[in-house]
Amino acid sequence: MQQQSQRRFFRKKYCRFCADKVEFIDYKNSKLLRSFMTERGKILSRKMTGTCSRHQRQLTKAIKRARSIALLPYIEL
Repeated sequence: MQQQSQRRFFRKKYCRFCADKVEFIDYKNSKLLRSFMTERGKILSRKMTGTCSRHQRQLTKAIKRARSIALLPYIEL
């Protein structure tokens, strides 16, 4: 019997912010920022979201700013 190798097609993830040509990620847009967090309040990685490194750094900074002024929770129980 011949073993068949299964090939999976993976689509390359793209940066949502680069596609929309976003220059600055606003920390006051909590609805957008929540989509890059888990239910427990952790920030999702680049590998999961597909954002580029430049926008991932801006995103992290915006989430941390929003947490410090209580727009986003640090942790959800």
